[in-house]
Amino acid sequence: MAGVTTDGLLERLAAGPVICAEGYLFELERRGYLQAGAFVPEVVLEHPEIVAGLHEEFVHAGSDVVEAFTYYAHREKLRLIGKEDALESINRQALAIAADVARRTGSLLAGDICNTNVYDAADAASAAGVRTMFEEQVAWAVDAGADFIVGETFSWGEEALLATEVIRQTGLPAVITLAIHREPVTREGWTPAEACRRLEDAGADKHPRRFAKRRTADLHRRGEVALGGQALAGGKLAEADLLGDLLDGPLEGAPRTDRFEARLHGKHASARPMISPVLV
Repeated sequence: MAGVTTDGLLERLAAGPVICAEGYLFELERRGYLQAGAFVPEVVLEHPEIVAGLHEEFVHAGSDVVEAFTYYAHREKLRLIGKEDALESINRQALAIAADVARRTGSLLAGDICNTNVYDAADAASAAGVRTMFEEQVAWAVDAGADFIVGETFSWGEEALLATEVIRQTGLPAVITLAIHREPVTREGWTPAEACRRLEDAGADKHPRRFAKRRTADLHRRGEVALGGQALAGGKLAEADLLGDLLDGPLEGAPRTDRFEARLHGKHASARPMISPVLV
């Protein structure tokens, strides 16, 4: 897996589709390296070679991006398990592991932040706390040389906007996903199309139908399928078509590779999805 010189995310999107695939949390739980419940990625400190190997597996399967395993590695999660003092070391180690694999394979390196579970639309103090958590994780990703940063699985559109603002302040591209559960709206009541319009207004770049973020681990056993849809620009896809297509699988014209399609198609048809629109 020899490294090659790579263009950045926006340059690659201009040239064609980009696939960002992962599923580290549930896959490492399945393999016995991650504790269910807390889901804090301490495995990056305890078994870095396992995390590196999983990154390499996803690249081999066709992912163009190595995403650092910093999902649920924010201050609130670490506080809940009494390990807040490990916050920086977990984040920096996860980024270093991902950076090494990205460098060796010629892949893009993505930092990652996610929903905090403490955002409260009625509490301004919670928004300030969430912003601070995002800022420290994003700063570590910038230090590690990330090509772009993913902010993912936001049920609150306003929390996704906070993530977008923090990422864009660094000058890096922001890839934002929304976790739309059984009701086809965000927690505030925004439709996915409206949420994407707001994210675009906050500074997300438009690259419709070119970026696919997919989780290929066994989410179907939990009744959730987070198959990332492509970038949705300004709600230009009709909402009914958007929801219908995401519930059935990737949107028409999605980037495809034989290796990923073989693993995705036919597995999730009966699951009730959690849909994740993506805005780049």
